[in-house]
Amino acid sequence: MMESKNRIGDEWMIPDGRKMVVKNPSNLDEEVGVIHLSHDYHVMEAEKAARNALGEWASKTPGERGEVLYHMAQALQNQLEDLATLASSEMGKPITEMKGEVKRGIHLLKYYAAEGMRSDGSVIPASSTGVLQYTKRVPLGVVGIITPWNFPVAIPIWKLAPALICGNTVIWKPSENASLTATRLMEIFAATDLPPGVLNLLIGKGREIGPPLLEQMDLDGVSFTGSSETGTKVAMICAKRNIKYQTEMGGKNAAVVLRDADIHQTVPLVLSGAFRSAGQKCTATSRIIVEKGIFSAFTEVLKKEMAKIKMANALDPTATLGPVASKEQYDKVSSYVDLARSSAEVLTEKTSSLSDPGYYIDPIVVTGVDVKHQLSQEEIFGPLAVILEASDFEEAVEWCNQTVYGLSASLFTRDLSKAHLFLDKAEAGMVRVNQETAGVEYQAPFGGMKGSSSHTREQGQAALDFYSQVKTCAIQYR
Repeated sequence: MMESKNRIGDEWMIPDGRKMVVKNPSNLDEEVGVIHLSHDYHVMEAEKAARNALGEWASKTPGERGEVLYHMAQALQNQLEDLATLASSEMGKPITEMKGEVKRGIHLLKYYAAEGMRSDGSVIPASSTGVLQYTKRVPLGVVGIITPWNFPVAIPIWKLAPALICGNTVIWKPSENASLTATRLMEIFAATDLPPGVLNLLIGKGREIGPPLLEQMDLDGVSFTGSSETGTKVAMICAKRNIKYQTEMGGKNAAVVLRDADIHQTVPLVLSGAFRSAGQKCTATSRIIVEKGIFSAFTEVLKKEMAKIKMANALDPTATLGPVASKEQYDKVSSYVDLARSSAEVLTEKTSSLSDPGYYIDPIVVTGVDVKHQLSQEEIFGPLAVILEASDFEEAVEWCNQTVYGLSASLFTRDLSKAHLFLDKAEAGMVRVNQETAGVEYQAPFGGMKGSSSHTREQGQAALDFYSQVKTCAIQYR
């Protein structure tokens, strides 16, 4: 079995803290590996390693740093199958999706490697003659990244790649439910020409090593993805210490279907957005808002498409969805399913008959609740979606916005005027027409409005703004 390890500076070490046995969520009889949890003193060791490596790494040219990222991408490409299999076995994402996620990680590394050669400043007119005034990006310094389990490869890379190309050194704390994958990913990167101390890995429980990481470590920036509750705490601590931070948190994303939509094209996209990765995406479709007049037709097609969904072991390449990631997830999502059965009308449910014991939850769609109901307002993070019937386009947009979150929203229509109006009116950081709510492209900014984020953006060139600071320079030359 695989064992998790810390990577601090140029040393691998197995912490002597508590151990956790990782069981395959697709088959609980199978043990995947063992996680060794760190102590708070490991945090301070990682800080020292990152701080010692900062000067040399920051002094490299962007081209030199980009070359290292290219080599990391090549190494990841060589280990794609191995890493995807481990990640699927650890947290239950279907292998086909996981391979796609690893490929995305490869593309992200190549993208940010090239970004190192982009112009990073501008010449600004000065009020006096003989003065050259310009701006340039400089690194933040030592950056902490805290990553979740639902995208165990892509999210860490879309944080660490822009951080590294900007000249920062990184301390990476992954979720304990993705720590085996994180260890393997770090092994792949450490075997390249990435200098020691530039990227450091700490395995541990957030409640145990999170406080020293955020409250005691000398950090210059923090990037967090996870729950809204934890993200709010991260923001408060960083703001109090004047540490630059970004938080990406929850979503309660809506797919709005107008009466003129092509239902047969729309339904598969809505179901993909709702149930891929067992609904464990912050961008997953959780609310389906259907305009009055097509509700019956829409639900009939929905039931037929639901019948095609295949729940299976995550390593089955034909699986639509696998299990949820952990016992904690299983218990949480199951409580919402119980609530749905008691307070809503089950419109359709795809039941499975799997022989392996695992954290499987049948995908379910319910109706009969209003827009203010708990099922319509709270992030479930599982394969459960609610259908609401709106009287018209205006009410549908109003309901779409009636949430504390604002991450992603989609509209399905043939009406170009309403499409543009929706793109203007939807209170979400990412809005789409005739596309599912889940998934964005790595070269485009990612982030939410309202309670979904701290209002910065990840991915694309926008990420460079977070991982750097602007210096204004002026020189009198005559």
